[in-house]
Amino acid sequence: MKKFRALFVLISLITLLAACSGETSNETSNDSGKIELTFWHSMGGNGGEGVEELVKRFNEQSDTVHVTAEYQGSYDDTLTKLRNATNGSNVGADVVQVFEVGARNMIDSGLIVPVQEYIDKTGYDINQIEPNLAAYYTIDGKLNSMPFNSSTPLLYYNKDMFEKAGIEEAPSSLEELKEIAPKLMGDGGANMAISMSIYGWWFDQWMSKQEMDMFNNGNGRESTPTKVIFDENKGIQNALVAWKELFDAGYAPNVGRKGGQPEFVSGESAMTFASTASLRNILDEVGDKFEVGTAYFPGINEEDAGGVSIGGASLYMIDSGDEAKKDATWEFIEFMISPESQAYWNAKTGYFPITIAAHDQQEFKENLEKYPQFQTAIDQLHDSNAEAQGGLSTVYQEIRQIEEAELENMLNGSTTPEQAAQNIANQANTAIENYNRVNNVGN
Repeated sequence: MKKFRALFVLISLITLLAACSGETSNETSNDSGKIELTFWHSMGGNGGEGVEELVKRFNEQSDTVHVTAEYQGSYDDTLTKLRNATNGSNVGADVVQVFEVGARNMIDSGLIVPVQEYIDKTGYDINQIEPNLAAYYTIDGKLNSMPFNSSTPLLYYNKDMFEKAGIEEAPSSLEELKEIAPKLMGDGGANMAISMSIYGWWFDQWMSKQEMDMFNNGNGRESTPTKVIFDENKGIQNALVAWKELFDAGYAPNVGRKGGQPEFVSGESAMTFASTASLRNILDEVGDKFEVGTAYFPGINEEDAGGVSIGGASLYMIDSGDEAKKDATWEFIEFMISPESQAYWNAKTGYFPITIAAHDQQEFKENLEKYPQFQTAIDQLHDSNAEAQGGLSTVYQEIRQIEEAELENMLNGSTTPEQAAQNIANQANTAIENYNRVNNVGN
């Protein structure tokens, strides 16, 4: 009996040790021996389906790595979680998708491994990436994250209404839009010339179109900005004045934060602004009701010669301190930006293929043939200059919200464009000062 008990205790001890050993190894690898990675993303709908499919394809072809995709909610939700993390090892993810306004936060966070390290380490040819997409995430010649789902805004217009109104081309400025609006609302049959959602991203574009900076310190690219300068260069005020003129004339009613596209696809408005990633949804919703045209995002005045800055998001490598995981993360990122993956991603979602060679993929060619309007987005991206990269700030999230609230106040008659612009600047500077003081940056 004593021998039996001793044997039982020995077996139990071995089992317990094996279990403990297994728990420890699972932090890096799973039961199959593969390195286990967690990928945080913010894609729903077609984008979510596309992410799941790409992750599935990666897992099927990799003998050494397994990725689990975890939806984190909105872009804002993801960035908020990351801003609360103290170091890379407690993030809970190995690769994260963060929208463009979070770039300065991620660069300053100390949480990431710049992808430039792996580009240099592996000899990856950065020339494979669309230059204007890589430029946004490049600081001091170093690419910090890998573009993944990049987009720019387009002007969408109802070709049938334009034809009825005798207008041959879409406007290239808000000034020109104001001139053709009476025809569109007359012979064109539109209830409104344009439906513009209340969205801070439009102001980024008009700053780029005017070739003006949002922030000091090289638009936040030389170092963390300490103040905004759009109150000095009048860039946002110019946009607000033009918007208010369209609103007062009855050409651009207030459609709120969730409006814009609904009024356009229903045939109420002749034009709207929307992301390139919205192209498929807009075409599907319109169906055969009318022909949809696409044009470059308009400037404020005809002399505005700048390009557009990108939206969307990129992939950041989290510095977990585990070299095997970091190597595996780079392997996953390379797969996600491969020509085959990007051709699929473009066809599924409408986002730009960030890898130039994706244009040679049959899937991309077929999608472009099906949706020729997407060529406008490609041309606009290539025609935008380097100065249109856009600004970087640690409080861009807050600034977008401030812009939208003050735009609403202006349209509601509470403020003038000049007052709204100054209010945005004052609140933005307060947010910048508070963040820099608490985080001891920007000094």
